[in-house]
Amino acid sequence: MSEQHDFGLVGLGVMGRNFILNVADHGFSSMGLDTDDEKVSALKEEGSQVRVDGTTDAATFVKALKTPRKIMLLVPAGKPVDAVIETLLPHLDKGDIIIDGGNSFFEDTERRISYLEEKGMNFFGAGVSGGAKGARRGPSIMPGGSEAAYEHVKTIFEAASAKVNGEPCVAYMGRGSAGNYVKMVHNGIEYGLMQLISEIYDVAKKGAGYSNEKLASLFDTWNKGTLQSFLVEITAEIFAKKDDLTGKDLVDVILDKAKQKGTGKWTSQNAMDLGIPVPTIDSAVTMREISSMKDYRVEADKVYHTASIGQDKPDAKTLENALYFAFIVTYAQGMSQLAAADKEYNYNLNMETIAKIWRGGCIIRAGLLEDIRKAYDRTPDLHNLMLDPDFVKTLKTIEGDARIVVQFAVGSGIPVAGLSSAIAYFDSFRSGNLPLNLIQAQRDHFGSHTYERTDREGIFHTEW
Repeated sequence: MSEQHDFGLVGLGVMGRNFILNVADHGFSSMGLDTDDEKVSALKEEGSQVRVDGTTDAATFVKALKTPRKIMLLVPAGKPVDAVIETLLPHLDKGDIIIDGGNSFFEDTERRISYLEEKGMNFFGAGVSGGAKGARRGPSIMPGGSEAAYEHVKTIFEAASAKVNGEPCVAYMGRGSAGNYVKMVHNGIEYGLMQLISEIYDVAKKGAGYSNEKLASLFDTWNKGTLQSFLVEITAEIFAKKDDLTGKDLVDVILDKAKQKGTGKWTSQNAMDLGIPVPTIDSAVTMREISSMKDYRVEADKVYHTASIGQDKPDAKTLENALYFAFIVTYAQGMSQLAAADKEYNYNLNMETIAKIWRGGCIIRAGLLEDIRKAYDRTPDLHNLMLDPDFVKTLKTIEGDARIVVQFAVGSGIPVAGLSSAIAYFDSFRSGNLPLNLIQAQRDHFGSHTYERTDREGIFHTEW
C-alpha cells in the first residue's frame, strides 16, 4: 500500500505550493492536488527532499490521505471553492475535514458548514495571512468553525505558523465563520494602513519635496521605532528599488491604479450592517475605486489648480507621528468591528488572542500589536482601543501632529481621505455632544420621525 499522508492541499499556485512545502518541512507528509500538470510537477520538484507528493486526480488524492482526512483549499474565493468541494465529495467519508484557507466571504462559509454537516463532514474557514513568503516561512493563521475538527489539524498549523517569542501565530478563533470573518477584518485594516502610508508618501513627496531616496531612508528609520511593521518595512524597500527596464525608480513607473479583491469592501459593507463606523477603511476602499478613474482624473487635473495657502511643510517627526496616530485609530476601528461581530454572530472571539496572532507572519504585523494585546489583556471587554489609558496618553501626545499634516495637505490640495477620516473619527468619538440633534429635528420636521430629549425620558414629536 502506498504511503498515507498527514495533510492534503488543493490549489498548487504560489500560495498553495509554498504552504504545503512549509507543512512538509515540519515533518508532516503532505499530498497536493491541482488540475494543472505543471503545478503538480513543480511541487514534486521543489519538494524532492521532503515527504510531499502531488496528483491531478481527486480520487487518487483523497485515497492517499490518512483518516480523518485533513484537506485544505487554497483556491480563489467564490464558485471555485464550491466546485472543489463537489469534486472531492464523492471520495470523502464521514468525519473528514475540509479547510478553506482562502479569503472567502464569511456568509459563504456558514452555508458550506451547514451543507457539509448534513453529509457528516466538517468544514471550517482558516484565514491565512503573510503572502507567498509568509506561506513558505510561517504565516499567521486564523481558524474558526468546529473546535473538535480544528484539534485534528492544530499541531500542523502550529508547526507551520510564524512564531513570536516562541508562540505560534495561530489560534482557534471561534465558532462558525469566525476564522474567515477575522481574516476579512484583518484585510480591511490592511486596506486602511496601506492607504495611510500612501497619503504620507504623497504629502512628503508632493508637499515637502522628499526624494524617493530620502523616503527610503525615512521609512527605514521609522521601521526601527513606533511604526515598526511589515508594511513600513517593505515601503522602504519599494522606494529604494530601481526599474530593470528603464533604470528609473520603480515606484515612479507604476501606474496609480490600485486593484482590490473584495475583502476591504466586505469589511466596510458589513460594518455598516453592524452599525459600526470604520471610516478609514471606508476611505481606503473609496480611494481604490477613485484610482480606477485614471482618464477622468487626468482630464480634471488639466482644468483644476489648487494654490497652496503657504503653510510650513511638516517635518519628518510630524509625519511619523501623524502616521502612527492614524495607525492606532485604524486598528481601533477594526477591533471595534470584531467586537460588534462577536456579539452579533456569537463567535466567542478573544480580542487579546487575535492581536497576539497578528504580531507575526501576517501583512499587518507590527510592534503596535503587542501594545494592543496588552490593552485587551488589561481590559478584555474594552469597547474601543482609544479608551485604553496607555493609548489615551499616546493619542493625546501626537494628535496635534496629525492635525498639522491634514491641515497642510488640505491647504496644498493633496488628497488625504484616510488621514482626514482618522481625525474625524477621533474627534467624533471624543465629542460628548454632536450636532446630530439638528438632524433628528430635521427628520421629525419633514417625516414625523420623533426624537428623544436631553431633559426627560420618552419619545416626542413636534407639530412644526
